Amino acid sequence: MVFSIRRTLIRQARTPIRSCIPPLRAFTASALRSRQHHREFDENGPYARQHRLEKEHEEALAEEDAEEFDEFENEFHEEPEPPVYETLEQLSNSGRVDPPLLPVRPIHYKLPYNVDSYRQRQRVWEGNDDTDPSSSTALFTDIKIIRLGSGKGGDGKVSFFRDSGRSRGPPDGGDGGYGGSVYIQAVADETSLHKLRYHYRAEDGRPGAMASLNGRAGKDTLLQVPVGTVVKWIPDPKESFAEWKEKKLERTAEGQSANLRELDVRVDVVTDEFDRDMPLGIKLPRNSYADGEGWIFRDKNETYHTERDYFNELRDRVRGHDRGLRRQEENEDYFPIEGVDLSRPGPPLLLLRGGRGGLGNTHFHTQLIRNPRFSKRGRAGLEAYFLLELKLLADLGLVGLPNAGKSTLLRAVSRARPRVGHWEFTTLRPTVGTISLGLARPSFTVADIPGIIRGARAENKGMGLDFLRHVERSGGLVFVISLEQKDAAAAAAAVDAEIDPNAELPSTAGTGSVVGDLELLIEELGPKRMSDKRVLVVGTKADLPGAEDNFRLLKAYCDERGWTCIPCCAQRKENVESVIELMGHTAGKA
Repeated sequence: MVFSIRRTLIRQARTPIRSCIPPLRAFTASALRSRQHHREFDENGPYARQHRLEKEHEEALAEEDAEEFDEFENEFHEEPEPPVYETLEQLSNSGRVDPPLLPVRPIHYKLPYNVDSYRQRQRVWEGNDDTDPSSSTALFTDIKIIRLGSGKGGDGKVSFFRDSGRSRGPPDGGDGGYGGSVYIQAVADETSLHKLRYHYRAEDGRPGAMASLNGRAGKDTLLQVPVGTVVKWIPDPKESFAEWKEKKLERTAEGQSANLRELDVRVDVVTDEFDRDMPLGIKLPRNSYADGEGWIFRDKNETYHTERDYFNELRDRVRGHDRGLRRQEENEDYFPIEGVDLSRPGPPLLLLRGGRGGLGNTHFHTQLIRNPRFSKRGRAGLEAYFLLELKLLADLGLVGLPNAGKSTLLRAVSRARPRVGHWEFTTLRPTVGTISLGLARPSFTVADIPGIIRGARAENKGMGLDFLRHVERSGGLVFVISLEQKDAAAAAAAVDAEIDPNAELPSTAGTGSVVGDLELLIEELGPKRMSDKRVLVVGTKADLPGAEDNFRLLKAYCDERGWTCIPCCAQRKENVESVIELMGHTAGKA
C-alpha cells in the first residue's frame, strides 16, 4: 500500500515537467534565431566577430559531415587504390623519373684498382698468413673499399591546430629534418685504414611535428683517415667483379692471357652548361621522387585529391619548387673524377650530402584549400662506393727483389722491427721506419715495401705493384741489391762487357746478375715513377763470397748514370753509418 501511493505521487510530480519541455525547446530555438538574425543584420555590431567565428566553425562541421558521407559512400563503391610505394627506390623505379637538368654524358672510366689483386690481398690480410696479430704491421691496411650512404630527409607533418572551442583549426604541420651527411677528415694520429668498417650510413632526418615544429636533423657521419689517403669513386664492386669475370672468360676463349690488369666501365659525368666537353665530376644518382610527386595523404587517398581542381593547380606550383630543389641537388651531387687527395691534415670534407626535409601541410594553406590534409615526403639520400688508398708520406722508399735484405737493412738503420726470414715475400705489408741523423739534425722516414719480381706490372705476379703507391710521394728511392754470388754465366757476360768500356752493356734483366736485378727493378717501376727522384743503390750481404766482384759491376753501372752506390752488411751492421749518411743526403735532410 505504501509503495503504490509513493509511485502515484512521483508520477504526478513528473507530469508538469514533461509538459513544459516542448515549449522550452521552441522558445530556445526562436531566441537563437532572433539573436542570429540580429548579428547578421548588424555586421559592425559587438557580435560580428563572434558570429564570424561561429560561421567558420559551422563550415568546418559541414565539411566533416561531407567527409563522413563520402566515406560512407565509398564503402559501397570500391575504387581501385593507387599504388603505395614503401620506399623511394620503388617510387623511382615506377617510371616517374624526370630527366637531368644539367648536361650529362657517358665516358669510359678506368677502374682505379685491380679486381684480382684486391681479392687476393683481402684473402691474405683476413687471416690466411702467419703474421703476429700483436705486431704493428699485422694491423696495417693501405687499401679499402667502403660503402657510404647519407640520410634521407624527414617527412612533413599533417596536423591542425586544436583548442577547447575549436575542433579543427588552421594547419600547423612542421617540415621534416635534413638527413645526415657523410664527411671524411685526414688526421695525423691515424696510420692505417684497418679501423674502418665496410659500411657507413648517416642518420635519417626526423619527421615534422605539430605546432609548426620542424623535425630534428639526422646525425652526420665522420670518417677519420690517415694523412696521405686518396679517396676515389668506384662503381658497385659486385657489378665490377661480374664484368671482370666475363671479360676474363672472353680473353681465355680467344687464347689471350687470362690476367686482366685494367677494366674500363661506363659512367655518367656532369658537364659544364656552356662547355659540354668539360666534365665536372662523376654524377651521384639520388633516387628521389619525380617533380610534383612524393605526397603523403591523410584521411583521403591520392585518387580523391587528383580529382579536385584545387589540388591539381597546387601540384603544378609544387612541381616548380621540386624542380628547383632537384637542380640544386644536381649542382652538388657529383664527385671529382681524379679523386680527392688528403695529403695534409685539415677540416672535414663533405662526401655525400643528406636529403632535404619534406614540407608540412602549413605550406599548402591557401584561400581555396582551408584544410590541407597532405604533406611532402623527404628527399632521398645518396649512396656510393669509394676506394680509400693510403700513400705513406715517407722521405725514402726501399725497393728491391724478394729476399734482398730490405727488412734487415731497415732494422739496422732504424728502430722499426719488420719481419725478416730466409724465404721470399717475407714482407707482406709496408713498414715505415724513422732514422735519426744525430742531435740537432733532422730525422727522416723510410718505407719498406714487399719485393718486386719480373712480370709484376704486366702479369700481376708476386705481390704486384700495388705497394708502389707508398714510394710515389717520396723524394728519393733506395734500390736494395743483394751482392751474393749469382749465376756464373750471367756474371761472366757482365764482366766481359765491363772489360770493354766501348761495348754496349747487354740487357741482363732477369739473368741473375746484380746489374740485371737493378735493371729489372727500373723496368718494373717505369719512367713515370722514376722521374724527379733521387736514387741511392745499396748493395747488401757484402760479407758473402763473390760480393766484391758483384759490387764492382754494380758500381760501374751506377757511375754511368750518376747514382751513388755503397756496400754494407746489415746483419752485422757493417758500414751502416755510411749508409745512413747517404740516405740523409738522398732524402734532402743532411
